[in-house]
Amino acid sequence: MKVDILLGLQWGDEGKGKIVDVLTPKYNIISRFQGGPNAGHTLEFNNIKHVLHTIPSGIFRENTLNIIGNGVVIDPIIFKKEVEELEKINVDLTQTLYISKKAHIIVPSHKIIDAASEQAKGKLKIGSTLKGIGPTYMDKTGRNGLRIGDIITDNFEERYNKLKNKHIALLNQYNFKYNIEETEKEWFEAIKFINKFKFIDSEHFINDSINSNKKILAEGAQGTLLDIDFGTYPFVTSSNTVSAGACTGLGIAPNKIGEVFGIFKAYTTRVGSGPFPTELFDKDGEDLQNYGNEFGSTTGRSRRCGWLDLPALKYSIMINGATQLFMMKADVLDNFDTIKIATAYKINNKVVDFFPFEVNENITPIYKEFKGWKQNLTKVEKPNELPDNLINYIKYIESEVGVPVKIVSVGPDRKQTIFM
Repeated sequence: MKVDILLGLQWGDEGKGKIVDVLTPKYNIISRFQGGPNAGHTLEFNNIKHVLHTIPSGIFRENTLNIIGNGVVIDPIIFKKEVEELEKINVDLTQTLYISKKAHIIVPSHKIIDAASEQAKGKLKIGSTLKGIGPTYMDKTGRNGLRIGDIITDNFEERYNKLKNKHIALLNQYNFKYNIEETEKEWFEAIKFINKFKFIDSEHFINDSINSNKKILAEGAQGTLLDIDFGTYPFVTSSNTVSAGACTGLGIAPNKIGEVFGIFKAYTTRVGSGPFPTELFDKDGEDLQNYGNEFGSTTGRSRRCGWLDLPALKYSIMINGATQLFMMKADVLDNFDTIKIATAYKINNKVVDFFPFEVNENITPIYKEFKGWKQNLTKVEKPNELPDNLINYIKYIESEVGVPVKIVSVGPDRKQTIFM
């Protein structure tokens, strides 16, 4: 048995949470492999909306085990609040959620450093979610971090104080006011809370599960174009969001990877700063934002909107080795007379049909136009009910990228999912 991977092909917010929830009945284990509470995976069913930040999106399905992998960074305070919200709707996670001992912990001073660093950048700020993700990964690579397995050691508090004092010395370089005491008290309470969950040697557990023919889905956070190596650096996240990140974030070998499900919106969005070649500043962009309710589930910030970017999509498919595509939010395009896809870029009067290093304000997208379908998709239940103009839109994408679109989402509810 091999591990299937599900990840975003754009700048995040593609709809990964919904699809994980839809696919979970086919799997025994769902495991997050990178990122942290900067993720906001939204699931909707029975007219109730749920947003998950750290916990895998398979949590609402019975008989499914959920694992937070070693590549994830965990904020105990946010984790505690997330669990308590789920307990209100009678979701007991103590038996269905395991946490890797090697997952790193976000401490209060990480978030302070994040805020101080972002403020110091001024106009050059990268649009951080200020969750302390970057500083935590910095301590991980700098070999200073605290991990979940450290919680149960005798000198945990001593190690925490050593890390905090290191951070305070760093903060002295910034002109930034902060108060750590109140957050620190809440953080230690959350550490006690998280200790009631099962901590595991996740790499052994997952590989044993593979050998026992358990079906596993690895759930990514953010999106490919935010990858620390292959994204639009420096306006990226601090982890590897691509399929290779599942190997390091779960401890599985490359030959253990099966299907790679790539998720993309029928258009494109981005939160925060950074290049965005197909961004729209006209009524079409405004309509995409309003029809799509494009506001961040983690930050509440409005998302920048634009047409589908084919060079960027091809790039992401290549980097990830995507084997199946899932197109989300097709219904958001219901009211447009004309829909566009960027097929190439013009850079310094030269046409480029790939996603280059030089992704900046000098790029001008070259568009192909399609007729809109002008039909309400939210009530569609079968592929043969989809309008011809949408089918043409999908077939063009498939012909250009060479990978089939297997799912089309026509609304936020888990039932509004068309299997092609």
